[in-house]
Amino acid sequence: MVGVLLAIGILVAAFVGFNIGGSSTGVAFGPAVGAGTISKLGAAALMTVFALAGGLTVGREVVDTLGSDIVTTEFTMVVSIVVLFFVGFALFLSNVAGVPASTSMTAVGAIAGLGLAEHTLQWRVMGQIVAWWLVAPVVAFWVSGVIGRYLYPTLVEWFAISQSEGALFVLDRSGTLPRPRLGEETTPREVFGTTLVVGIGCYMAFAAGASNVANAVAPLVGSGSLGETEGILLAGGAIGLGAFTIARRTMDTVGNDLTDLPLLAAIVVAVVSSTVVTGLSAIGIPASFVVIATMSIVGLGWGRATRTVTLEETVHGETPDVSVGALTADAADAPTVGGEAGTPTGVETQPIGEERSEDIPAATELFEPKTTARVVLMQNLVPSVATIAAFLVFRFVPII
Repeated sequence: MVGVLLAIGILVAAFVGFNIGGSSTGVAFGPAVGAGTISKLGAAALMTVFALAGGLTVGREVVDTLGSDIVTTEFTMVVSIVVLFFVGFALFLSNVAGVPASTSMTAVGAIAGLGLAEHTLQWRVMGQIVAWWLVAPVVAFWVSGVIGRYLYPTLVEWFAISQSEGALFVLDRSGTLPRPRLGEETTPREVFGTTLVVGIGCYMAFAAGASNVANAVAPLVGSGSLGETEGILLAGGAIGLGAFTIARRTMDTVGNDLTDLPLLAAIVVAVVSSTVVTGLSAIGIPASFVVIATMSIVGLGWGRATRTVTLEETVHGETPDVSVGALTADAADAPTVGGEAGTPTGVETQPIGEERSEDIPAATELFEPKTTARVVLMQNLVPSVATIAAFLVFRFVPII
């Protein structure tokens, strides 16, 4: 009987990891795939490798938090299976909708539902997690806001990249052995831009793995049914399976439907959000990648919009016409490997206070309203479903 329960537990954990791969791959590589920088197949392969690397290194701390710190209830095999089932089911709903959900919030919600039903929730630990959930998006907002106000226009001039016709690399067969060389139209800037975009996606995959592998296997590891390394390897393999299959829909949503975010802005958001998530994972805090990234986008747009006034003018009552659509003001010069922008224009960056508010497009030019509303709804609905369902089952089903 124990062997049967363990097999069921492994299957349910794999199902959770499968859905994590479907959700997280869209967040990590959606912008790169949408820009045509990398194929969906290549994105899935890189997601698998780097998510596993993140889980095997930084992610161990998050496994400990979810597996033993949030509740004092013993994670028996049956309890582990039920918790993982609700996590996987809630994430499956979000993936069917083609919307990336917060896997960490969903997992914490399911475990919290167990703790509430059993009166074993560790409120101090839960309070720390929720506090970081509130602080981290604010940090991402302000860091991105500073970049948007003081650095973003300069970055636009530095990193403007165009996409050439034909392959990025070709094989030169003129010698004894074939060797790769740049395509006929490929420029060094294009190679740099492509490498940068793919590299940032890998960094996001690493951060996602560090934060999310625990969501798939922490209950099984906490019960002693699986060793920590074995659990992480199981989760990494399942995440890879999800990346190669169900993630295609979420990559389309993030890369094409949700936003017209210029690629440079996507890179800034990726670096800021990945750094925040990796830092939280290192101290054992499961973090919501999507929420942090969203606040980073808003902060970057706010910072860009505030360039219309100086600090001195702000003191005297002048307020900027703020819109996250400010990011599209530089879209024509932003790095767009796979996009439509051209090459560096050579136009000097206007000083703060000299840019006009009418040059800042409306927010609807940055976000597609209907898709954005769907994403926000699912971000709140999915963790709530997992929490309520887990609470009801553990409270009112005696056998559990």
